[in-house]
Amino acid sequence: MRARYGVPLGITALGAAGVAYAAGFEARSFRLRRVSVPVLPRGANPLRVLQVSDIHMVCGQRKKQRWLRSLAGLRPDLVVNTGDNLSDPDGVPELLDALGPLMDFPGVYVFGSNDYYGPKLRNPARYLFEKLQGRHGLNGNPPAVGAVHNPWEGIRDAFDAAGWLDLTNTRGRLKAEGLELAFTGLDDPHIKRDRYEEVAGGPEADADLSVGVVHAPYLRSLDAFTADGYPLVLAGHTHGGQLCVPFYGALVTNCDIDTDRAKGLSTHRAGGRTAYLHVSAGCGTNRYTPVRFACPPEATLLTLTPRD
Repeated sequence: MRARYGVPLGITALGAAGVAYAAGFEARSFRLRRVSVPVLPRGANPLRVLQVSDIHMVCGQRKKQRWLRSLAGLRPDLVVNTGDNLSDPDGVPELLDALGPLMDFPGVYVFGSNDYYGPKLRNPARYLFEKLQGRHGLNGNPPAVGAVHNPWEGIRDAFDAAGWLDLTNTRGRLKAEGLELAFTGLDDPHIKRDRYEEVAGGPEADADLSVGVVHAPYLRSLDAFTADGYPLVLAGHTHGGQLCVPFYGALVTNCDIDTDRAKGLSTHRAGGRTAYLHVSAGCGTNRYTPVRFACPPEATLLTLTPRD
């Protein structure tokens, strides 16, 4: 009997151990990624930008809340929140408590689909099937029916009260470390709320730096920002693939960007121009799939430096 059932039982045990690791350890093994991006004018002092994304807050996630509060110790010059803050309609108070210390710093934000709508239980294998069929969110699927609406207005009001700029299909400016920073943001392309035609026109000539900000890095948004001449675009949404293959990387991105750029710093080309692109792997998960494998939760401290 051992010879007959030993291999299946061994595979089952290995799978169970992998799930236990992915859910019990790695999904709560928060990291800080550090990257440098040469996009500032010559002679400018470096600018420290903290990007947080895809928090997917669920009530009771105390370790995540403590870690988010601790990021204020980095003393960033600017905070960029690229959306998907919730995975629990009741999680707004705990989210705002966790982000409270960061809201003492200048910041900008855009929302993602999970700020507006609650998560739904779904088979994770559907992401692979949808990728093979060229379908991504509402860009290829029928509109959601019976979706739970999250109380996103409370998040918006708190961010606005802290002085963070709402970049929902709009532009905004602020000063940091003596630099004039211009931002152009889009609402979430994953649910077709982006309206680039309302903000088109490229960087602002009198700003030291213009940055594009969007939740989901769909190619149409990246192409638009890059062709218009933005030197830097910040996004989230992908979770870095969330479940990755060691030494290979992400299998899916849940949008139409390639898996090689599922997280981290890369470049994007469109219209004869090139932009730096940073995609955050985020620090949370959908509440119904609270696992990560070979892709720890993260925030990123981007040090912007003068151009060569």
